[in-house]
Amino acid sequence: MRRSKVSRQALSRLVGETSLADIKTRPDFAVTANKALVGFIEVKAPGKGADPRRFTDPHDKAQWGKLKSLPNLLYTDGQSFSLWQDGEIVGKVVALEGSVESDGAKLAAPDSLLPLIVNFLTWKPIPPTNAKQLARISARLCRLLRDEVMEQLDRKSQGLTDLARDWRRLLFPEANDYRFADGYAQAVTFGLLVARAIDIPLAGGIRQAAYQLRGSNSLIGTALGLLTDDPENQKALETSLATLTRVLNEVNWHTISKDKPEAWLYFYEDFLEVYDNDLRKLTGSYYTPPEVVAAMTRLVDETLRGPLFSRPAGLASADVRLADPAMGTGTFLLGVMRKIAATVEAGSGQGRGARRGRVGDEPPDWL
Repeated sequence: MRRSKVSRQALSRLVGETSLADIKTRPDFAVTANKALVGFIEVKAPGKGADPRRFTDPHDKAQWGKLKSLPNLLYTDGQSFSLWQDGEIVGKVVALEGSVESDGAKLAAPDSLLPLIVNFLTWKPIPPTNAKQLARISARLCRLLRDEVMEQLDRKSQGLTDLARDWRRLLFPEANDYRFADGYAQAVTFGLLVARAIDIPLAGGIRQAAYQLRGSNSLIGTALGLLTDDPENQKALETSLATLTRVLNEVNWHTISKDKPEAWLYFYEDFLEVYDNDLRKLTGSYYTPPEVVAAMTRLVDETLRGPLFSRPAGLASADVRLADPAMGTGTFLLGVMRKIAATVEAGSGQGRGARRGRVGDEPPDWL
């Protein structure tokens, strides 16, 4: 079969193969074309087939449970080939004509094999068009990163083991390895999402993105850098980190949000529904409609102004303190800040210029 130019470029950049049979989150090969990650290839023993839904071996079944989060994956046992994108099969399983073990030069490829290979090699991430799509895409890849962190901790990866120890010592003393892996994966994923929300590219790698992010959000930028700077950790988590940066680099938050701050409000609930629905129930992460937030904020403001508390400025009064122990995505606190800003603007005689002294800079568009 004659190779096209793109095929030669891509196949010249096969990266693998791992001999570590217990690593379920790492396919045998990563494929790049023009220095960009294209996808992954998982090679099985001859005769096993290329439909992971039919595998009965516990290792293969567990591996498929993790690898189906990848956006572009080719399965083959040398005899059959199948293409999977975001866990769904593209077309059908394609089998060579004849036996790969005995027919030699008589072995032939059906016409359907070339389109399958071309489809795999020319894959590019499809930018999500709304926040729900982005949440679901991010959740699948975040779950893959969490699973990869867990496997590396089980293998006693030095860099991640040290990081988990520091995580417990400084932040969460009672966190087990699973909770560390969960926190690590979510912190990295949302750090990259914040970077894209303010138009920081990811094509230059996470380190460069973290450096640029420090300029506008020093806390998130620093955290992202600390979690990913170690070259050993980057190597250990290369499947998930490379896929995250490749896919999320295509995100255009302005298109997704239509520059409306409310677009973020649904995000975490949609994310958790795919990432870990049990965690969503455990943490009570359910979306509060902005109409409910506005109504409750207005009622509290009016109560503070009334005879019971006698605070003419309501929520904007200097001696009012607010606590939200179940803050979640900060929907209520954001609503309160907007109410305070409106009160200050209306009562100061200085218009919007008076806001800065009371509530700081205007929230960025992605908030």
